[in-house]
Amino acid sequence: MNAAHSLNFAAALVGEASEAIPRILLVDDEPRMLSSLHELLKPFNFKLSTAGSGKDAIEQLELEKFDLVLLDMRLPDMSGLDIMSAINARTPETDVVVISGNTDIDSAIGALKRGAFDYLRKPYAREELLKTVDNVLKQRSLAERHRQVTMRLENSEKNYRYLVDNSPDIIYALDEEGKFTFVNNRVQQLLGYTREELIGQHYSVLVHEEDIDRARYVFQERRVGERASSNVELRLKCHKALGGSITFENSLLTISFNSMGMYLSDTRKSSGEYFGTYGVARDITERKRAEALITYQAYHDILTDLPNRALFKDRLGLSIIQCKRNDSKLAVMFIDLDRFKLVNDTMGHVMGDELLRQVAIRLKGCLRRGDTLARIGGDEFILLMTDLKEKQDAIEVAEKFLKSLQQPFHFGSNEAQISASIGIALYPDDGASIEELIRHADLAMYHVKAQGKNGHGFYDSSMIDASHQKLALEKDLRKALERSEFEMHYQPQVDIATGRITGAEALMRWQHPVRGMLTPGEFLPYAEENGLIVPISEWMLETTLKHLAAWNEAGISPTRLSINLSPQCLERGFPKKLQEALLRHDISPSQLEVEITENICIRNPNQAIDQLNMLSRIGVSVAIDDFGTGYSSLAYLQRFPVHTLKIDQSFVKEILFENTRSPIILAIISIAKELGLNLIAEGVETELQADYLEKAGCPTIQGYYYHRPLGLDALTRILVQQAA
Repeated sequence: MNAAHSLNFAAALVGEASEAIPRILLVDDEPRMLSSLHELLKPFNFKLSTAGSGKDAIEQLELEKFDLVLLDMRLPDMSGLDIMSAINARTPETDVVVISGNTDIDSAIGALKRGAFDYLRKPYAREELLKTVDNVLKQRSLAERHRQVTMRLENSEKNYRYLVDNSPDIIYALDEEGKFTFVNNRVQQLLGYTREELIGQHYSVLVHEEDIDRARYVFQERRVGERASSNVELRLKCHKALGGSITFENSLLTISFNSMGMYLSDTRKSSGEYFGTYGVARDITERKRAEALITYQAYHDILTDLPNRALFKDRLGLSIIQCKRNDSKLAVMFIDLDRFKLVNDTMGHVMGDELLRQVAIRLKGCLRRGDTLARIGGDEFILLMTDLKEKQDAIEVAEKFLKSLQQPFHFGSNEAQISASIGIALYPDDGASIEELIRHADLAMYHVKAQGKNGHGFYDSSMIDASHQKLALEKDLRKALERSEFEMHYQPQVDIATGRITGAEALMRWQHPVRGMLTPGEFLPYAEENGLIVPISEWMLETTLKHLAAWNEAGISPTRLSINLSPQCLERGFPKKLQEALLRHDISPSQLEVEITENICIRNPNQAIDQLNMLSRIGVSVAIDDFGTGYSSLAYLQRFPVHTLKIDQSFVKEILFENTRSPIILAIISIAKELGLNLIAEGVETELQADYLEKAGCPTIQGYYYHRPLGLDALTRILVQQAA
């Protein structure tokens, strides 16, 4: 069942349980984001309301009740945490899912402390949001059903006490020695004993041996009124029914008892003569099972059957207390799967869920006795290792984890291969609290990812400084456009036969006020994460076209300029903006080429192909960058409106000797020729590489062998000399 179908089902469950359509309040100060969120949830059976500010949200929460609030943390008039505090004060039964672009871990912790059901980071995946809303509604449905079951049980206790023999409960009386003097027929239905078998027998014949001591207070109760025994749970033995038509699990039932002393007169027991005990016993076996199931689901991940975040934190807290007492150590290990999102997007969420289940099984097989492995969301797992004697113990488990993931995962005829990045924090060296240990293990994991993934590493205090530097860089990035700190440089593309510049690839540079000139790899990934890539790309397009227009006017323009396009741009109407920019600067579309990577089409290939076709119809050509390094090149190549292939520099670097033979380069050249595509080799740094590519049939190259990326003035001078 995919997230959308599951969400429809969960909404129906909640509606059925509460006899009302689930009400959801969407809170975000960005109109486009609010509209997008509304449109995403509109097809489902919800009553949707929106609020663009904290004040508006508070007013709506005071006027009506909502089942769920999807809440942005940053609002113009108040913080999301303030709104959550107001919700907790007024309608604590309302669930909250925080959706925020804030990468600060403390914000997430603050939200979860205030009872947030989940914390999603912008930009979020559509399926991730739908699955989160689905989980909220399912949990509300379970809680509502549990409340209704409990309420029905309470009502039934009042309604079914009108006649003894027709009561759904066992009603009994004991003499002062604890022997049955009366019991109704219900005892036979529940326990398999007839009334005749029990009359005159001591109550102990029914009670499980481990409950005898507690049973004495119930079956020999002398008190009356509020002090009498009530809701005492005992396990009673079952008798095999005639013909075997009734069976009981483990031959035991859990029964709830209410009993009081019986006296000959209506006076208080201090003045009356005690002659026995009167009691009512009800079968609560199913209720106990339901409570156990709800409790289990509240503390376990339904998909993998592992403990969830709540149970993990509870066990970690207890382990920290134990370590303090014993002066011992423990380790928290944060495990994040590498490439899971790629597998999930390409093979589908059903396969993704199955992959998570198989990963959980493999990881559990590596645990020591007493370790706790939990899934805390998505493709993230976390491990608690107690009784840690030395660092090597944690290293051994981490290496077992990595080794267990090396073999491919099979799903029928399909298979997938993934790895993991593992961060480790030790108590008490790396933190003394639950939050510190989890946060520091998380930081260590991200450090491993940054170093190339598929490995493990321990937390170091310097990682906090690196994390702060990242946050500071992201903050500066938001102001870079306003301060005009970006520059355009150009990597010339050279005709290998003539040595003339025939084109250029536009490359951004950031003149950071403190760190100096930064290359795209040092800041564009952050722009992708925090949603700034679209305005930055629009600035890049506008600036590049402005430079191209100036070269055209001077009569020195290269044949074509290429710009790199982020996947997010394809999702936001980029072709229309590009067409308007070309008209505004009076530039022919044939002078512009858009570079994409192969993986740009993995998440939504049909949408990507539609957008690229729009670019092609405008007259803009499309190039596939880093060709041969992705996962979809041959599968989608013929479906794309592709004009140019760019041989990735990793293949070019393998050309080290005169007799070098590169089958991959030759294959790419052959593909380009067969399909009638232009061909450019990237990263050419030596004469040997240039000669090899020329002989192999590659007409155009770019790289340090001819030119490094040049600023506007430097490239203009070369173009002027070339035109002379």
